[in-house]
Amino acid sequence: MRRPPRPRPDSRTGLAAHVTAFVWGPAEFVGPPPRWLLAEGILVGALAVSTIVGVGIAGVWTGHPALAAGEGGLVIVGALALYLVITGAGRALVGIATMLGLCLALLTPQVAGWLVLTQRGEVRPAVVTLVEGGPGTGTESGRYLCSVADRAGAPLSTRIWRGCAGSTRPGDALTVVFDPKGAVPPRGVAPGTDRGPLLGVAAVALALVVGCALAVVRSFRLDPPS
Repeated sequence: MRRPPRPRPDSRTGLAAHVTAFVWGPAEFVGPPPRWLLAEGILVGALAVSTIVGVGIAGVWTGHPALAAGEGGLVIVGALALYLVITGAGRALVGIATMLGLCLALLTPQVAGWLVLTQRGEVRPAVVTLVEGGPGTGTESGRYLCSVADRAGAPLSTRIWRGCAGSTRPGDALTVVFDPKGAVPPRGVAPGTDRGPLLGVAAVALALVVGCALAVVRSFRLDPPS
């Protein structure tokens, strides 16, 4: 009588655990994560956010081309991704943190320009010379774009959309805020306060801190037995 074959050890469970640890991190702890590990993750995220935002603001404030364009922030994002990979964080969480860092690095110059004009900007009148754009023209969000000239008649290289509407006509006056040092392009002054970019950067920064904390916490791996 033939004996039944011995059951082979099922390796699918071990393979699934390995894939999960590679993608989302090993997270080899029971119950809530250690406090020191959570504090480390929050610290990493806070340092990344403060450095990216600080470099972006400094670049726009001083007029440094590379830093003002967000290139310095991109370098910091690369260093953050390398750190998370070295600590053994899950590759999916590393990718999420990297994408959030890239968004923060590219959004910071917009908010930095708003801050610079708020702190040292000078409000001057300008004259509209041409009105373009509007709904259905393929411009940014269907905005109207006004070409303007200063009081001396010199045209500005930047078209203004804040305060430019469909009822605006050439020859109308438009209020524009200038940076005396020329580090930030001039912008139109619209009714109300334009805090949209500021709120967007704050939301992305908070998400980046949470993403870094989650990646660091889930990277925890027990020491191999001696």
